[in-house]
Amino acid sequence: MNRMSVVARRRVPRSIRRIILYAVAVFFALVYLIPIYVMVNASMTSFETVSVNTMWLLPETFSFRGFRTAWVGDPMQGFTGLGRYFLNSLIITVPAMIVSVFLGALNGYILTKWKFKGSNLVFILILFGMFIPLQSILIPLVEVVRKVGLYGTRTGLALACTVYGVPITTLLFRSFYGTLPTSLIECARIDGAGFFKIFFRIAFPLSLSAITVASIWQFTQIWNGYLLAVVLTQRPAVQPITVGLLNMVGAFFVQWNIIMAGAFIAAIPTLLIYILVSRYFVKGIMSGAVKG
Repeated sequence: MNRMSVVARRRVPRSIRRIILYAVAVFFALVYLIPIYVMVNASMTSFETVSVNTMWLLPETFSFRGFRTAWVGDPMQGFTGLGRYFLNSLIITVPAMIVSVFLGALNGYILTKWKFKGSNLVFILILFGMFIPLQSILIPLVEVVRKVGLYGTRTGLALACTVYGVPITTLLFRSFYGTLPTSLIECARIDGAGFFKIFFRIAFPLSLSAITVASIWQFTQIWNGYLLAVVLTQRPAVQPITVGLLNMVGAFFVQWNIIMAGAFIAAIPTLLIYILVSRYFVKGIMSGAVKG
């Protein structure tokens, strides 16, 4: 079989194989870009002409009215613009991402370089949080958040997102720190460096690839999260953009151009992150950030 495959490969010119690979890659890229095209195209179409059947067709005249209405709102239609929801998402997502990544780095460092009796059991218990369905803990989660007086606040939602993200960040950093030479830690100990000095001066600065992977993952998960947001926040003043999109949907008719514009606005941060730092994300994965 190996000899036959080598012979078949030699029969196909290298340029033809490259063309086929590029054609397949372009095809799948276009398939994944179709939803973005539909969103942008429909959002630039007037309300009088946009519909489910015409979303694929280019509009006769382009208009940014849908984006403006989606951002500032329309009092006549009874919905608030996404500007306030967008700001709420930033206030919730950025701190939750930073704290969960930091706690994951600290846990991963302790569980690999400062092992103690029962550390493997602790890691298993932390990792178990990844496999608990979110729906099964909603009621006790709401009760805990209510008991500490954070129910219906941005802080309460950020805290819940942070806790729920610690298991995956711990896994990422534990896998990365497992590849870090132990001799670095031992030399620092011999020189008299303590736990936090070694972590902040040596381990954490060297884990830039793991920080990138964990940060992108957490930002995407928290920003796109809906279930926790709709359960833990009841007032529009503190709700994130995913809940704001639902509030834009009318009871009797749907303004597709405004809805699509709002969906594109909500997707802009994650799109920008993956466009700007996607190569660092892939580099972080390849460097061992998710190897165990």
